[in-house]
Amino acid sequence: MTFRRGAAVLALASSLVLGAPVPPPAGAESESVSELLTRLQRLYRDAEAAGETYNAAGEELAAQTAEARRLGGDLTRARDALAKARDAAGRLARAQYQGRGDLSPALRLLFAGDPDHILDQALVLRRLAREQAATVNRLEGGEERVASAAAAARRALDRTRALAAARQRARDGALAKLREVEEALVGLEPERLAELAALERERTARAQRELLDAGALDEEGAPSAQGAEAVAYAADQLGKPYAAGATGPAAFDDSGLTARAWAAAGRPLPRTGPEQWRTLPKVPLRSLRPGDLVVYFPEATHVALYVGGGRVVHAPRPGAAVAVSPLAAHPVLGAVRPDAGAPSLRTYAPPALGGGGA
Repeated sequence: MTFRRGAAVLALASSLVLGAPVPPPAGAESESVSELLTRLQRLYRDAEAAGETYNAAGEELAAQTAEARRLGGDLTRARDALAKARDAAGRLARAQYQGRGDLSPALRLLFAGDPDHILDQALVLRRLAREQAATVNRLEGGEERVASAAAAARRALDRTRALAAARQRARDGALAKLREVEEALVGLEPERLAELAALERERTARAQRELLDAGALDEEGAPSAQGAEAVAYAADQLGKPYAAGATGPAAFDDSGLTARAWAAAGRPLPRTGPEQWRTLPKVPLRSLRPGDLVVYFPEATHVALYVGGGRVVHAPRPGAAVAVSPLAAHPVLGAVRPDAGAPSLRTYAPPALGGGGA
């Protein structure tokens, strides 16, 4: 999206930490820390899903707009061809009206003083008759093509308008979800925010231990050359803000970061997390290598770039910057490999990532 509500969330959270308390929403203080964290995580997830819907609508709208332009060009060319056919048909009609070409070859042969010459004329007349028939066929075919192209162009325009309206609704829905996040944060005391952060770290650490105990990363390998480039690009984006719909270079959302990192490595990816999950080859978690994409939640609404050592780089959520996190920062759906089939590097020195997490 071109809007930047994630920055507003970050500013709100910062103001709370610095003081300037605001009355909390009804019921917020009565929730346990665990309940509040669960609700916040659901809101973040819903906001991100709404953002992905907006991104997907934008991709479809761009494709449909291009198709509408193509069909408009087809219609213009069909109309030009029809105009030329009509001109040819007009010339044919005028020639017939003026009496040229109405004496049959048989009569011309009967009255001719030079039969050989008139036979040549007969050949010419037969050729002209074929050309006349072709002109009529072009005229009829042109009219059909114009009608068909006009109908297709109208359908494409209607579809484009419908997609634009759907994209606007998706944008409004994403904004509404982000407002819910803001409302959940309003008025929380710094101590409450610290408790939420501590509980989130605790839950993530527990999920990470369970994932590793289950055998994830047992066969971790080195990246391909392209994978190493994608990791290096993602590492350079650490600290940049989350912005819904953003694909860099100043800000990113989750799938915007993964798509841009791999584009920098020379491998274009689908724009959204669900499309990246649907179209790219799956890879087991135990065989992850840096550069692979880790996909989260049943709807594949969050995606991160695996950087090795059980960590990912991702744009976590509204109000947070691009960060390094444990692999199990969210419930893992699976992983995909953009460069499936590419050989791993024999030697690999990962970029410096520091600590951090989100």
